[in-house]
Amino acid sequence: MKIVFMGTPDYADTILKRLLNENSIEVAAVYTQPDRPVGRKRTVTPPPVKTTAQRAGIKCRQPLSLGGNEAEKEIRDESPDFIVVAAYGQLLPKSILDIAPCINLHASLLPKYRGASPIQQALLDGERITGVTSMLMEEGLDSGPMLAWSVTSVTLVDRKSDLFARLARMGGELAVETLFAFDSLCAIPQCDADASYCKKITKEDGFVTFDLSSIQIYNRFRAYEGWPGIYLGSGLKLLDILPAEGEGEPGKILSVGEKSIIVACGTGAVEIAEVQPPSKKRMDAASYVRGKRIGVEDIFV
Repeated sequence: MKIVFMGTPDYADTILKRLLNENSIEVAAVYTQPDRPVGRKRTVTPPPVKTTAQRAGIKCRQPLSLGGNEAEKEIRDESPDFIVVAAYGQLLPKSILDIAPCINLHASLLPKYRGASPIQQALLDGERITGVTSMLMEEGLDSGPMLAWSVTSVTLVDRKSDLFARLARMGGELAVETLFAFDSLCAIPQCDADASYCKKITKEDGFVTFDLSSIQIYNRFRAYEGWPGIYLGSGLKLLDILPAEGEGEPGKILSVGEKSIIVACGTGAVEIAEVQPPSKKRMDAASYVRGKRIGVEDIFV
């Protein structure tokens, strides 16, 4: 079985590695996004999928766009049995969709959470169940008929990194299962009336206030782990938090422990263990409030 693979981030990379471990699957070519500047130093960095493809000796292409005839000709020349897509970052034009069955491994239980950030949105919404859907691609955004699912529970301690890693492993297994069972699978149309969408995440999404409930703040913390993180209007980053018992005026410090503090929210409270002031090193929250000369009954900023 010959496939062309399209994907970019770690999620896609895990799926690609699973496909490469299957002896009866030949990955003829890989398509991924162009190298991008990363980090404060803006170091130009290849996507994880590119690194894996190069190590495996697979041709890797990074077109800015799949429009035009070049990408279509390249893929047709490979004569793939399937095109497998996972978090590629571009919509496929009809000219490529028509080359071979295009199977997308989308990290949600479609039709819920179509779009760019399904894993983060599941955490934001406090979902207790999520999964991966393999689907036949069409010109719409994640709207094609569904082939198979893999389901997992989401616990309160799951963060973005946990869920990304788990769903990526599930996506790899589901990709292999879908490819080998393709001829016997029944494609089920999605119900557009039940569809929901999630957008591309921006830095501004990490802004929080204590007027939110403790669970809303905590879910944002879990969903935006790493980047963009969550931060207050002062620019203070909240690096480690948990829901806590307590009530009071939103933002008021309810208690100060050896390392952490408890702050009231719109509903409930959060325990803040670690923070990072703008342009400074991370520190425990208790040291931060002592440095600010604030304490119990004061407003945390």
